[in-house]
Amino acid sequence: MSPLITRRRAAAAVLTTALLIPLAACGDSGSDKAKDKDSGSKATSSASGAPKADLTVLAAASLTDVFKEAGAAYEKENPGTKVTFSFAGSQELAAQVKQGAPADALVTADTKTMDGLTGETGTPTVIAKNRLVIAVGEGNPEKVENLKDLSDAKLKVVLAAPEVPVGRYSKQILDAQKIEVKPVSQEPNVRAVLSKVELGEADAGLVYKTDAATATDKVDAIDIPDAENAVASYPAATLKGSKHSEAAAAFVAWLSTPAAQKILQGAGFQQP
Repeated sequence: MSPLITRRRAAAAVLTTALLIPLAACGDSGSDKAKDKDSGSKATSSASGAPKADLTVLAAASLTDVFKEAGAAYEKENPGTKVTFSFAGSQELAAQVKQGAPADALVTADTKTMDGLTGETGTPTVIAKNRLVIAVGEGNPEKVENLKDLSDAKLKVVLAAPEVPVGRYSKQILDAQKIEVKPVSQEPNVRAVLSKVELGEADAGLVYKTDAATATDKVDAIDIPDAENAVASYPAATLKGSKHSEAAAAFVAWLSTPAAQKILQGAGFQQP
């Protein structure tokens, strides 16, 4: 082989190597960028570590005000997560779950309703407790003092329906004291009972202490002694039909944290 040909081949090899180096560098850069982009697309956790998701939570009507505050606090603590609540009587919520309503978690105002959904939920955790009071018009115009006064036929008393947790608790405490009350109406949830008293359509009604506290400008609350009262427990659980099971579990767990408990107790709920 002549020296000239050898020199030309060597020069060609050097040129090829020089061209391949930047191409390889570009290829690595593109690969790294793709990996970074792919990694970013999988970053579905918030700063606190809870998975991001749009959650729907079915909650007892008596949690309406406090859960709006709690939901806002949770969203602030977990950027990228949105919590939407659907409030109703616990028995209505249970019916929705059985019918396959799309939701991620459930909080009822009694353990009985939750226990009836064993096949539909995860393991429930009691997050708060509550007690009943007698709600009367502002200034207590009918001078109601205790449970026995509710048996007065001249008094317009409204109660929740017996299948509603607060209605069941009401029947429990009235039966225990052997007090017969003939309500002018039986409502589908505790907020409906409170509304009747607020509007002056009823003289008195049995509601949760926390509900009466939301309407202090329109109703007065007559305390019921603990010995004559009932304790309402609020269990929370994830729903097995949830499409965001990890995020739902994170929210349910958060309800037992000091931050959530401070909000619940600030609204008058008792420690679980």
